[in-house]
Amino acid sequence: MDIETAKRNAAQRAVAEHFDASARYIGIGSGTTIVYVVEAITQLGVDTAAIRFVPTGYQSRQNILAYGLTPIAFDSLPPGTLMEVAFDGADEIDEDLNCIKGGGACLYQEKLVATHARKFVCVADHRKLQHRLLSQWPSVPIEVEPLAASVVLTALRALGSTDPKVRTGPMSKAGPLKTDQGNFIIDAPFQTLLLPQDKGATEPGHGKGWEVETLAKEIKLIEGVLSVGIFCGENGLEAAQAGRKTGGQKPIAAYFGMEDGGVVVRTAGSKGISTQEVPVK
Repeated sequence: MDIETAKRNAAQRAVAEHFDASARYIGIGSGTTIVYVVEAITQLGVDTAAIRFVPTGYQSRQNILAYGLTPIAFDSLPPGTLMEVAFDGADEIDEDLNCIKGGGACLYQEKLVATHARKFVCVADHRKLQHRLLSQWPSVPIEVEPLAASVVLTALRALGSTDPKVRTGPMSKAGPLKTDQGNFIIDAPFQTLLLPQDKGATEPGHGKGWEVETLAKEIKLIEGVLSVGIFCGENGLEAAQAGRKTGGQKPIAAYFGMEDGGVVVRTAGSKGISTQEVPVK
């Protein structure tokens, strides 16, 4: 089965299980997989006239408009509002539902939308399904203030990144790629990231491998870093249980379209992460 069909299968399953026709606000992420999420929403045949869809960037907004839905900018949401659900893709997702995002350079807006949704749901194909982050995806994307790029690069090398680089645009002679906010993206390679249960995860970095959350926090402390492309910590349901007024960085569920036409679903629950295989129809 081709990759695009796998993406579509995952999107249809995610929308069937998490789209809420009574929602007022729904987040829509960036990338090729999310095109199929918007397509699946319109194929439900429900009235979406009262729903406003919050994009994570220019491409995302164009996708919303192309399917006849109504976009609303994040900063136009009423104060204190949480979206009912946000759908987005990921570059890699581990067995604890930590994600790497930012390969499409919409990093900051993607994290902004994810952390202001009651539920964040990831949709991807089987290539993104991994036991640990940085198993296949080569680096951590980091959105930085352009003036601080050289300072951030130096600090990343000190944390053990082997060859961090400012990402260039499609035409390298045009210089660094810029995000919708006018920032740079640095791609920082690290060793495969560890989970708390892994041996050595309590001994951060420098040849031993970083634990996911520890590395994310260390990078965020660097002056000039706006957002780190590691989505970790609480999910939206855990944030609500803790009484927080925001959502969480981690998805509550991730849907992976498989080569055989089935869908693998990883879901966060009170007893940890469960994995379900939905067979081919």
